[in-house]
Amino acid sequence: MELQIAFGQVLRRQRKAKGLSQEAFTSVSSRTYLSELERGLKNPTLDKIDELATTMGIHPLTLLTECYLIKDGSDIEEVFARVIKEFSDLGDS
Repeated sequence: MELQIAFGQVLRRQRKAKGLSQEAFTSVSSRTYLSELERGLKNPTLDKIDELATTMGIHPLTLLTECYLIKDGSDIEEVFARVIKEFSDLGDS
């Protein structure tokens, strides 16, 4: 699955799970842009990901982690184990 399609699916799922309409994001994005993100037609910037996550009351890594879980078909323990190892490896250099 393409990354921006996965991101769109995650964004829509998280938004609906929080009971938010697209209109709830008007302070950070137009409804049209949010719709384009959810359909995988646009790529958000890191700043936009942060604003979207803040609006939903979640950490931006929640969006990105779920996005990569869907994209790669991996499980959360596998992803976090890899991230922890990569951070640990930074301390060894």
